[in-house]
Formats: sequence, structure tokens, C-alpha cells
Amino acid sequence: MLILSGLTGAATTGLLPVGSARATDGPSSYTPTWPSVDQHPPAPEWFQDAKFGIYYHWGAYSVPAYGSEWYPRLMYKAGDGCNNHHKAVYGDPAAWPYHNFIQGARDKAGNFVQFAPRLKSAGGNFDPDEWAQLFADAGARFAGPVAEHHDGYSLWNSSVNEWNSVALGPKLDLLRLHADAIRRKGLKLWVSLHHAYNFTGYFDSVPAQSNAGLKKLYGQLSPAAEQQLWLDKLKEVVDGYQPDILYQDFDLVKIDESKRLEFLAHYYNRAVSWNRDVVATYKDGFNNRGEVYDFERGGPADIMTPYWLTDDSVSSSSWCYTTGIGYYSLKALLHALLDRVSKNGTMVLNIAPMADGTIPAGQRSILQGFGDYLRRFGESVYATRAWTAYGEGPTKMGGGSFTTPVEGKNTDIRFTRSKDDTVLYATVLGWPGSTLHITTLTSSRFNLSTLRSAQLLGSTAGTYVDLPHRTQDGSGLHLSMPSATAPFSAPAYVVKLTFTGRIPALNAGSLPTGWVKIGNVTNGLALDSGGDVASGSVLKQWTYGDASTNLQWQLTDLGNGYHRLVNRTNGLVVDSFGDATVGAIARQASWTGGNNQQWKISGVGNGRYTIVNRSTGTYLDSGGDVGSGASVKLWSSGSSTNLQWTITAL
Repeated sequence: MLILSGLTGAATTGLLPVGSARATDGPSSYTPTWPSVDQHPPAPEWFQDAKFGIYYHWGAYSVPAYGSEWYPRLMYKAGDGCNNHHKAVYGDPAAWPYHNFIQGARDKAGNFVQFAPRLKSAGGNFDPDEWAQLFADAGARFAGPVAEHHDGYSLWNSSVNEWNSVALGPKLDLLRLHADAIRRKGLKLWVSLHHAYNFTGYFDSVPAQSNAGLKKLYGQLSPAAEQQLWLDKLKEVVDGYQPDILYQDFDLVKIDESKRLEFLAHYYNRAVSWNRDVVATYKDGFNNRGEVYDFERGGPADIMTPYWLTDDSVSSSSWCYTTGIGYYSLKALLHALLDRVSKNGTMVLNIAPMADGTIPAGQRSILQGFGDYLRRFGESVYATRAWTAYGEGPTKMGGGSFTTPVEGKNTDIRFTRSKDDTVLYATVLGWPGSTLHITTLTSSRFNLSTLRSAQLLGSTAGTYVDLPHRTQDGSGLHLSMPSATAPFSAPAYVVKLTFTGRIPALNAGSLPTGWVKIGNVTNGLALDSGGDVASGSVLKQWTYGDASTNLQWQLTDLGNGYHRLVNRTNGLVVDSFGDATVGAIARQASWTGGNNQQWKISGVGNGRYTIVNRSTGTYLDSGGDVGSGASVKLWSSGSSTNLQWTITAL
């Protein structure tokens, strides 16, 4: 076991695998270069099977319990609510600085305040084993803390940062306590580090410090020293605690590329020595060849590959505990999980413990609700994979980061499939009534001849209700349900369709097979290649003319639910270039077979279709009422006719 000098209390339980673990399929060693670290498999099978995890923002910023976890920054911003609150309760930040919450000091009322949670065994309210049990009971497959937020305070026994939880505050190695408790419950360890922003803007209103230690806390060292400290903290956590998932927040692009690569090579080489598959996530600064992209509070509008992650929170107002914190409904959060799993993603849910280590009842209730659902219906979530279509229904979820969780309706369905591709799960986000209509599974699109059984998952795990009465026609598959009203209470209901052999392919429907015109509903302009242009050229729109092959396309069915769109003039295909930015420009390129060149064509009624990229989950978008020659964009989902196209055979 690798333990850095100065790290104490290391437990061997669960840290090193015993025979059953398998090293990654990548190389046996890595060098700090992109060609090397890009060989690391980004999302190992265990991670794709896990689907759901829990993490928590808990630190010195939890003590004021006001505003948000950005209190350390905002308390220095004149006129901000946190600044006004701080002056009223503690004093002017110039005289009562943030580090008082770490070192301990008295507020204006004479109360001693400090981030110093005590273990229950020592008379306090913090019990890491109780936390871990709650996470396991909630159905999480991995869990762990924000080990350092933007504030520069480390929750481990650091030898490179004196501002840590062993030296100051609780005098406990909190990361060690979390790691050991979580692994004792059989969960994978998640560790989150948000310290790239510590010295790249978080403390921009803190006065210049003269003390060397305070310079370190408030991100005021030299650029070279800050960069090295960023790397040294990561290496400490990797070597001392062996995280299975190491998540980082934004601003990695401001870290020297050489340092980013050194971290990745170090982490992956350590994982090889542990014989363990690990995950590194990112919002910027890495890529999805070796790492997993994270959508903060959101996700794509459609199925997206490669495999991805979203981090969301029980509260819309703050990631850490604040007095009067509000919560999303259990149903909205659970439906968000089901939507994200159906689109090829995993969700980690943040909770916000109180400074003393208490997890509030409202948060416990949400986690217990997740656990109840996943215990009963987990076979449709864990170890499943996205199907050809993610689902159907009126409620739009995802479409980028910062998309609010919403409750689905009883006409919203999300699909998953078993890994052996013999079972299709249709999860309905509400009781459908006496008949469930699955409009995706029309007679022209889906062959039911090999369907062996249709069952409703029962109220307890492993129980099923047969659904023998069904019809299929041009409007979908229609299943007679046991009753008009729900036979038991659940946030969502699951129908299991089991086939003899593999699930039949989902056809795109009656799309033309020859040359077609693709016209935008908003402006009537046709998709235009621009002629005999070079690979990488911008995709345009133009007034349709019968003679121009620039405006003629062939929709080639790839047999996996996706098409390539081939231009008649130049033979190039429509390509997103993997750019998931909302508003990115669609382009053309020679066919390579990549997901960035594969498009899902979905009917929305009235002869209109949406065209969604497999790689980015974004839609072809006309941009509205634009003129001939305007570029075609990529946009998140919505009801706008800018995103709708007609497809006319020529």
C-alpha cells in the first residue's frame, strides 16, 4: 500500500484488490503525453454498471451556513449578501477573515465558531460509518467527499498544505475516515478536488497577504508555486487514498498542460500498480479519449457517446448546507437519474451535511427514496446500457449543463437494455392507466415476432406481473396494464420486454432511401453542402433549386439507429466534429465512421423530424429566419421549429 509520509491512520481494508480486480485494458505504463494518456480506457465496465453515486460539499464554508459554498469568496465582495451577512454576524472581513472559520474565533455575539466536527465516539454528531451506510442504503455504488473546494482547505493529512483538517479544525483525517467507511460498505471511492480555481480567480477580492501560509490559502503564491501545489495535492490524494474516481471541477485549462499530463500519467500508472480500473473526470482541460466528461447539473438531450457523467445536487440554491436550504422533489431527482441512464450516462448526487456532521432529515428522505426505488427496480438501472432510442414523451430533460431536474409525466418513457441485449426495459415516469402506449415501437419500426414475454416489475424486487394482452400497429405497441389505477406506489413503473435472442433493431421508419431534400421548417431553406468543397467546410442553407446536387442528400441507415447524411455533389457527410458547444457550427468531412458523423433522425409528427448527433447530443439548427447562405448550427433540444426539418424524396 502506498502511503505518503505524514499520512496517518491508514487502514488496509478494501484498498488493494485481492485477486478479483483486473487492470485496465490500456498500456502497462503511461508517459505524460497525450498519445500515451489517451490510451487509458475512460469508463471501465464497473463505472458504466454503477449508474449512481453520492458526494458531498462539507468543509469550513459549511460553518456560516449562509449563501452557498462560495461564501469564502463572496464575503469579500462589497455589497454582496454574504458580505453584509458576514459584517453583521462576524465583523468586517478585513478584521474577521475566512481563515477564522478554520482556526476558530468568536463571532460578534461571543460564540466560538470553527469547522471542528467531532466523532460520535467522542461525543459529537459525525459518524462516517452512518454516512456510508446511508449511501449504501440509497443505492449508491460509489461515494466520497469534496476533499478540497476552491477555498484551499484540505480534508486530509497533507504534507504540502498546512491548511488541512489534521493540523487545523477537527484534527481528523476526514478523507481517511470517509474512504475507510465507504470501502467497508463495498462501495467505490470518489474523491472530488476543486482546487484549480483556488488561485485562478476565487479569492480575487481578498487583500494581498504578507504571511506565507496565508498566501498559500488564498491562492497568492507565484504562478509556478501554485501550479506545483495543485499537482502535489493531487499526487498526495492518489498515493495516499487510491481513489477509484477522481473528479475535478473547472479551470483545468488554466493549468499548464505539462502539469495536467503529469497528473494523468501519475494516476494511471498508480492504478496499474494497484491492478484497478479508475476514472478521471473533467469539465475542461482533458478529453474524452482517456477521461469522462461531466455535465454540471444537466446532460445531453439525446444519447451521447462516449460514456459521460453528470453531477447534480439535492438543492438548487447551494451545494453546501445553508440555513433554510430547499430541495428538489424526490421524483424530479429520480426521473433525472432515469433520463441520464437512458442517454448513456452516470449520475452523482451531491448532499449538503451540516458543519457538525449531521445530515438533515430532508436530505436523508431523498436518499431513502432513491434506495427504495433502486432496491425494487434496480434491474432496469444497474448494469444496463443505453438502447437505440433513449425514450419518448412530452417532457424535455437535458440539453446541456445547468438544466433543472423536472418531474416526468405518465406519457414519458425511458429505455434501457440488458448488457446481453435480450431485455428491453421501458420505464414510465408515472402510472399510464389501463393501457401503456409505447409510440416508439410501431409496427413499421419494430418487429415483435421474437418477444417472449412482457412483464410489469412488481412492488418488491424479483416479482413480476405478466402482461399477456398486447397489440401493435402504426401508432405503437399497446400493453394492457393490470388496472386503470396504480396497483402500488412508485415514482416510476417498469415494463420488461424479454426477447428470444437479441432485441430487434429499431428502424428509422419510412425514410426515403434515395436522394432527398432536407428543408428547415422555420425558414424553408434546404440543407446545402456549398458544392465541391474541402473537408471541414461549413454546412449551409440555401433556397432550393431542382438542378443543384449541392442540396441533395442520401440518408444511409447504419443499422444501429443512426444515419449518415451524404451529399450528392461532394460525397462528404454531415459532421459535428465532436463539438458539444451550444451554437457550434455543423460541418462536412470524409466518412470515418465516428460517432460525430452519425445522426439520429426522429419523427416529431406532421412529417417533421429532428436530426441529433450521436457524439454531442445536439440538434441540427437553422438559426431561425435567416437568409440563403447562413450556416447550420448545433443546438440543445427544444420545441423550436428551428430544430425541425422536412425530408422530401426527389
